[in-house]
Amino acid sequence: MTTLPRLSDATLASLPAGVRRPGYDRAGVATGIVHLGLGAFHRAHQAVYTDAAIAAGDARWGILGASLRAADTRDALAPQDGLYTIAVRSAEGEALRVIGALRGVLVAPEDPAALIAAMANPAVRIVSLTVTEKGYCHDPATGTLNEEHPDIRHDLDNPGAPRSAPGYVVEALARRRAAGIAPFTVLTCDNLPANGHTARRVVSRLAALYDPDLGRFVEQEVAFPSTMVDRIAPATTDDDRARVAAALGVSDAWPVMTEPFSPRVIEDRFPGGRPDWAAQGAELVADVAPFETMKLRLLNGAHSSLAYLGYLAGRETVADAMALAPLAVHVRRLMDEEAGPTLSLPPGADVEGYKDRLIARFRNPALRHRTWQIAMDGSQKLPQRLLGTIRDRLAAGAPIPRLALGVAAWMRYVAGTDEAGRTIDVRDPLAADLRRRADAAGPHAARLAATLMGVESIFGRDLPGDPRFTEPVARALDSLLVHGVARTLDAMNAG
Repeated sequence: MTTLPRLSDATLASLPAGVRRPGYDRAGVATGIVHLGLGAFHRAHQAVYTDAAIAAGDARWGILGASLRAADTRDALAPQDGLYTIAVRSAEGEALRVIGALRGVLVAPEDPAALIAAMANPAVRIVSLTVTEKGYCHDPATGTLNEEHPDIRHDLDNPGAPRSAPGYVVEALARRRAAGIAPFTVLTCDNLPANGHTARRVVSRLAALYDPDLGRFVEQEVAFPSTMVDRIAPATTDDDRARVAAALGVSDAWPVMTEPFSPRVIEDRFPGGRPDWAAQGAELVADVAPFETMKLRLLNGAHSSLAYLGYLAGRETVADAMALAPLAVHVRRLMDEEAGPTLSLPPGADVEGYKDRLIARFRNPALRHRTWQIAMDGSQKLPQRLLGTIRDRLAAGAPIPRLALGVAAWMRYVAGTDEAGRTIDVRDPLAADLRRRADAAGPHAARLAATLMGVESIFGRDLPGDPRFTEPVARALDSLLVHGVARTLDAMNAG
């Protein structure tokens, strides 16, 4: 068996003519961005826009990536000189592109001081994050720092060797301030409500716990622009690696699978400068909030509902779930009837076109986005994806049957078995507590709903006391337990 050479600077020239590759001298690229949380989404999205900006002639914006937990990304990409492939897949086929913006990868637990030093470097103007909702160590129901979070307690005792993303940001900002270096811009690209404001609240509070003056400095002097970013990037499989290697003629240990759709809306507040992302197709605006809300409620809310209902019904991928006709009807009606009416968008925003594109994305057969992957960390996702919409609907005196079904499907999911009786591998920061509550309640809808609604960090104090919320959720959960997903959807869609 022939072993293929590895993708690297040395093998770039050997790639097939149809494969796009960096059209610039990578040796001349400086590091201007440190990115925390070097997962598939960042490599499919922000790194691609930045690669294009570098190719357009601005070599100040190379990216130093940092993994906050494991070394697997570094171990895959270091032998490749930081190069990797994105495979853009649609029903029409696949296009390959090699990205060169990544200048290196650090593994934070191996050498926290190295990451802090890199963030404190005056040449770094932006620190960006894709650490998922749970990475902010916050209370999802309130958006405030969870001061009792184990990582936060550790960071307060060990500021020079933090564990959390907020801990690294605070320590690096403190060192820049002490050295008289202007602060970097903190650019969060995670699905948080008002994500820039939430990041500011969390980081400034942690800074204030170290030093009140530092807290005021972060609150008043550091820019935290909000963003609306989106691109589906499912987990890479061995089959994906083999397919990419066959097309390239070299092996890539960690290519990224993604879709053509790649919106990027950014609040234009970068005191230290930024790449010319606008020239690469990003939209720079004064207020991201309407676009962010549209994404959270139409895309992410529908995605979570689709994932929980689809997984319970035995559907492995989003496209498989959309092939279940009653579920596809439910997703569109959820957008049209319940989530859509809560939006307030600027004139000219094409909401109907956005919904049409979402449905087409969900149906994309070439993108095997697993429902189990989307279902992860539901305790962190529900407040912004479904519960915020529910609160607005209730405030308007409007019904919530489809939103309530999404919440009920999450409850059914975290109880730990699907409709075929198979055990679910529930991945969630609160998994142990959720399972304990579910086991105590048993398969009884009213008891199960009530005990899970008792998790204040998810549902707050208002929703568990409002029968306009509790009653439709309990009814939907009872139907899922007794009749299953398909019959529950058929009955709802007939109404």
